[in-house]
Amino acid sequence: MVDVFSGRLLVSKDGRSVDPEEALQNKVVGLYFSAGWCSPCRDFTPVLCDFYTELLEETQPPAPFEVVFISSDHSAEEMVGYMRAMHGDWLALPFHDPYKHDLKKKYNITAIPKLVIVKQTGEVITDKGRKQIRDKGLSCFRSWLEGADVFQNFSS
Repeated sequence: MVDVFSGRLLVSKDGRSVDPEEALQNKVVGLYFSAGWCSPCRDFTPVLCDFYTELLEETQPPAPFEVVFISSDHSAEEMVGYMRAMHGDWLALPFHDPYKHDLKKKYNITAIPKLVIVKQTGEVITDKGRKQIRDKGLSCFRSWLEGADVFQNFSS
């Protein structure tokens, strides 16, 4: 993910700055385009939370997966409120980072919520992450992992 977030910092749910190179290394990454004002987003976010929690906290070793939230909220306060109220313990692009517009363009985001699953290079594994999680649950992670070229012993 060095290519995608090079030279930037991400923020954690509790507001800490996080180096993306360290946090996203050797992981399948879900770019989650969403906003607190969007009712389909508020509907899907708890589903994504459960998926994330099961992969990271209930499997040994934890799955090589991370989510990066790219906000379409109207203000930094709205973004923080949405993250605190509904999000899993994942990362986010800071609200004021104009790079979110580049990401929306790069991944052709025309509506939210959208969960784009990407390789380390930023290359798309699937732009239908939301549908796959809803349809297949945890089993979709194995196919993402196979498409990601991440080498790790992971069993679902």
